[in-house]
Amino acid sequence: MQTVLGANGQIAVELARELDREYGADVRLVSRNPRRVNDSDTLARADLLDARQTAAAVDGSSIVYFTAGLPANTKLWEQQFPAMLQNALDAARTAGAKFAYFDNTYMYPQDDRLQTEQTPFEPVGPKGRVRAAMASMVLDEMARGEIPVLIGRAPEFYGPGRTQSITNTLIIDRLKAGKKPRVPVRDDRLRTLIWTPDASRALAVLGNTPDAYGQTWHLPVDEDRPTYREFVTTASETFGRDGEYTVTPRWALTAAGVVSAQVRELRELLPRYAHDNRFDSSAFRTRFPEFDVTTYRAGLDAIRREATT
Repeated sequence: MQTVLGANGQIAVELARELDREYGADVRLVSRNPRRVNDSDTLARADLLDARQTAAAVDGSSIVYFTAGLPANTKLWEQQFPAMLQNALDAARTAGAKFAYFDNTYMYPQDDRLQTEQTPFEPVGPKGRVRAAMASMVLDEMARGEIPVLIGRAPEFYGPGRTQSITNTLIIDRLKAGKKPRVPVRDDRLRTLIWTPDASRALAVLGNTPDAYGQTWHLPVDEDRPTYREFVTTASETFGRDGEYTVTPRWALTAAGVVSAQVRELRELLPRYAHDNRFDSSAFRTRFPEFDVTTYRAGLDAIRREATT
């Protein structure tokens, strides 16, 4: 039994599909209100803030994937995320299950340096500090050595379905709605984005590869990093738009945070948009050379096709 915690998010949905399609796994989906992805899925209701419910949901699992998410609310992150993760780790240890943690890059420095698996944690803002603390919890469990543990880390998303990211919200969703895209801070800096189905497929590969445990992996990305100007141009061509867009400077986004709680919660991420974002996934690509990474153009075309069906 391979169990996915936080089962309704985009990463979890694609992960469940991949586990069923490529590995023939018995898949258990866990959340407060789980929904079946594959006909054969087992559903388990559990609040990950409740240790007993989490333990019951994980019992009998061979692999546990932590893909749980929370709204972009600092207070929720501080109060709930570490407790959810601790309950999941304790439950996996009790069940004797392998543990695969899906992570992001909020804890990395928001500057121009190349991001590798050895990049130090230098979080900017409270959500970054929460993610640094959570990653450290998983690394401590890895060092404990009682169960196999791995981390699969992804940069900012773009993708189909209900993918949530700044790029989807400001660029892709606006193009789909016939509106002019908005680029945060600068349009001349390199961006590294991961196609969400690739992130899920890669996490499934890692979870089902025994020698992948005991380390952190950067999940695979298209190494042809575009600037936002180039990304918007490609996206506009894909959607048949004129290519016009607006760059929203950092001061304007900061000012918008005064009246918008949603924008305010994202302000701590803004420094990274002033710099090249270079996320290196060469370790994964070397270990799994057969993994087919989706190009930006192919990903955008898939979103277009989805939007017209």
